[in-house]
Amino acid sequence: MEPSGKVVDGFRFLPPSLAAWIRTFTGENEFQGEIPWTPLSKPLKEATLTLITSAGISSKIDPPFDMEREKQEPTWGDRSFRYLPRNTTEQDITVNHLHINTGYILQDINVILPLGIMAELEKEGRIGRLAPTAYSFYGFQWQSTEFLTEAIEPMSLKMREEGVDAVILTPA
Repeated sequence: MEPSGKVVDGFRFLPPSLAAWIRTFTGENEFQGEIPWTPLSKPLKEATLTLITSAGISSKIDPPFDMEREKQEPTWGDRSFRYLPRNTTEQDITVNHLHINTGYILQDINVILPLGIMAELEKEGRIGRLAPTAYSFYGFQWQSTEFLTEAIEPMSLKMREEGVDAVILTPA
C-alpha cells in the first residue's frame, strides 16, 4: 500500500484536558500516523456497501449492551456486537450507550445509521447495493484487543459472505 501523504490526528477535536488525560494512558503519538488508504476496486454504483455504528443499537429481540458493568468499571466497554437487518427502523430498536444522547436515534435511526437513506441511494442507482446486514457495537472500547477477535473478526467474515466492498462507519 502506498502512503497517502495524509496524517490522522486523533486528538484534534478533543478538549485539551481530555486529550492530556488520554495521553497519560496512550502516550503522545498513539492516535497519530499515516492513514491507510485502499481505493475502492469498482465504481460506487457497482459496489456493495454496509454500515457500522458505535452507537450501541440493538434489535428489540436482542439483548441490550451491558452498561451496568461499565458503571462499575469505567474503563470497560461491552465487546459484543449486533447484526441489524438492512430494513431496521427506529421502531425495531433499543439504544444503550452511556456517552451519547440516544433519544435522537430512537426518533430517527437515520441520524446515526442511515439505512433508509442508503436504500434510497440504491434505488436511485447511486450505489450498487446495500448489504443485507448492518452492524452495531458499543463505542467505548478502551485498549481492548479482545474486541478485534470478539466483534471485528465475525463482522468481517459476515461482510465477506455478503460480498461487501466498502464500509461506512458512523461513530457515536
